[in-house]
Amino acid sequence: MSDKPVLVILGPTASGKTELAFRIARKIGGEIISADSRQIYRGMEIGTAKPPKWMLEEIRHHFIDEKKIGEPFSAGDFAEEAAKRIRELRQRGITPIVAGGSTLYLEGLLKGFAELPPADPELRARLTRELERHGAEALYRRLEALDPEQARTLDPTKTQRLVRSLEIIEISGSTVTALQQKTSSPPPGIDFTTIGLDLPRPLLYDRINRRASAMMQAGLESEARRLYEEFRDQWRNKNLNALATVGYRELFEHFEGLHDLDTAISLIAQHTRNYAKRQLTFFRNRLVVEWVQTPVDEAGVDALVEKICLRIG
Repeated sequence: MSDKPVLVILGPTASGKTELAFRIARKIGGEIISADSRQIYRGMEIGTAKPPKWMLEEIRHHFIDEKKIGEPFSAGDFAEEAAKRIRELRQRGITPIVAGGSTLYLEGLLKGFAELPPADPELRARLTRELERHGAEALYRRLEALDPEQARTLDPTKTQRLVRSLEIIEISGSTVTALQQKTSSPPPGIDFTTIGLDLPRPLLYDRINRRASAMMQAGLESEARRLYEEFRDQWRNKNLNALATVGYRELFEHFEGLHDLDTAISLIAQHTRNYAKRQLTFFRNRLVVEWVQTPVDEAGVDALVEKICLRIG
């Protein structure tokens, strides 16, 4: 079994991770471990920017379309199962390549998890009541005051993480950030080389805007409508975290009459830009990453693929 470090390709949404990982895997005969917490769900194709069918048929992608919407799968589950599959692939002589942008999935795999205090049902219930009474924005402002670095990695729509963060602070008397910094337990026997794709913010935001438009042209509204009709009640009751995803959330709100379609499309692009900014904040503050510039043309992509393949080969 190879003892070379496992390549990890991360970066903000729309930075080019999917194509780069695919090209490298095709060149070296590898398989891809997808670190994307939404692509794992079947039925969420366009809005999660899944690799096209021909890519999935040519190169095996793990953790894509493996779960039903609503089926639980945590960052801890991913870290454990991804490490297991990495070992299995290497035993078979296949090179695994981890690629994705889900912050907690990547942190769990690369660093392990801090020893965080167990949930306190009474405290959790109180915070949930406060959430219902005062709204997510008020709780988010409280987290910003107590643990600004943790707050920068989420937003008020991430209500589960928001409540859990405040719960941890009250139980432990420490911030989530401080507790996370104490952990260092990556999977035994696996080392990683982590490369981050970076590009100037205006170019990244332009890519995001164009991708939002392309998703709408590809049928995102119809895909979201189908999911809305199937899961409307659970979504209204905030019982399906997967469908709080950017792209679906704004269209669901449009279907509920909260805004028109043009506004929904603008919000998708805006919220995706906000998400990319949070991803970059997380990666730069919480992970050890070697940043490279995202190539802007075909020749640049080929050169980067060649350089990385020589390095990991």
